[in-house]
Amino acid sequence: MTSLATYRRSVLHAAHLPVYDFLAPSFIQIPRASRVRYISTTRKLAAIPDQSSNTPNPGQSASSNAPSLKKPLTQAQREFLSQAFRVNQAGELAATLIYIAQTPPIVASHPHLRPLMKHMYDQEAGHLETFNTLLAKHRVRPTAMYPIWTIAASALGWGTAIMGREAAMACTEAVETEIGGHYNEQLRVLVDMVEQMEESGEEVGNELKELMSTIRRIRDEELEHLDHAVENEAKQAQPYELLTGIIKAGCRGAIWISERV
Repeated sequence: MTSLATYRRSVLHAAHLPVYDFLAPSFIQIPRASRVRYISTTRKLAAIPDQSSNTPNPGQSASSNAPSLKKPLTQAQREFLSQAFRVNQAGELAATLIYIAQTPPIVASHPHLRPLMKHMYDQEAGHLETFNTLLAKHRVRPTAMYPIWTIAASALGWGTAIMGREAAMACTEAVETEIGGHYNEQLRVLVDMVEQMEESGEEVGNELKELMSTIRRIRDEELEHLDHAVENEAKQAQPYELLTGIIKAGCRGAIWISERV
């Protein structure tokens, strides 16, 4: 009897835990009906007239009486957001490690690039912190390839820096080209998601709007790094086409794997 009462209390407690706007499987095993994840959207409903009186309440509009319902994420939306957070965190981890490995050799031979390398690293570190926070908040597991990407990114950064400034900048150009395009694809999906919500009468919540704004900002900063790389003679790297082609292919492969593993 005691164990049954304890179980019921644990279920009631879990059912009243804060429900996050996005996604993934809960670590708490609670009844299926309580495990649904919601986004901060509301469906507008018509106000129910007061049958007890035909006299309207002064200063009270029909819309103020309209109740709101939260709508659960679809399975596809949950999977998309989970994949997006996981792959973005992995990509930003790789970017910070590339700059960490590149900076000492590059700054040693080109001291005037120290502020630029620090600026780009600081922005990447900020991006990584953002997605670390989102992973923890929404309980998304990081990619299982984390140790491999750590070694690969460090090796790529060090190897291209040893090849010279142009090769290091070509690496940045190739990586940011793929990452910028990937963020654009995510934004297109999010825009479609918002349009579908609005068409079905849902009001898009602040959390989803903030996520879109965050991804736009990070995309723009990544493309800024691409511009810096081109300005610092990335295209003079030898062999430019081979080097950037291999790096871009590697980025696309890492994105595909990180979304799934």
